[in-house]
Amino acid sequence: MGERIGVSDEEWALIGPLLPPEHGRGCRPAGDNRRYFEGMIWMARSGAQWRLLPDDYGKWNSVFRRYRRWVDAGVFDALLETLAEMVERDTSADMIDSTVVRAHHCAVGLKKGIKRPRGLAGRAVASPPSCTPAATGTADRSASS
Repeated sequence: MGERIGVSDEEWALIGPLLPPEHGRGCRPAGDNRRYFEGMIWMARSGAQWRLLPDDYGKWNSVFRRYRRWVDAGVFDALLETLAEMVERDTSADMIDSTVVRAHHCAVGLKKGIKRPRGLAGRAVASPPSCTPAATGTADRSASS
C-alpha cells in the first residue's frame, strides 16, 4: 500500500476550486484540501479501512471527518455534475453495475460449516410432544372449571 495515489496539477486546477474552503477550528489551521482529497481517493481506490490510511494524507480521522462533512453537504454530487457539464456529457446514462462494485470476499458465498435447518416434520416424527390436549379428557374436569 506504499504507492502514493494523487491527482496531477492539471487535474487539481479543475477540481480544487470546486471544493469548499475549510476554516480552522479553534487554534488549529485547516489542512490543505488537496492532501485530504487525495486521501479520500486513496481510500476509494484501495478499499482499505480508514485507520490504514497512510500518514502522507494526514490523520485518518481528520480525513474521514472532512469526507463525512463533504458527503453530507453534497460536495461530491455537485463536483460530479460540474465536471460532467465541463465535458458536455449526458449524465442520465450513468449507472453502476456489478463489474464496478465488488463485494467483500466474505460476501461471495456461504460460510463453511453452516448446517441446514432441520424440517419441522422430521422433528415431529422423531420426538412427539409430551403434552397434547387430547391426552387430557374433558370428563376428568370438575364442573366448576
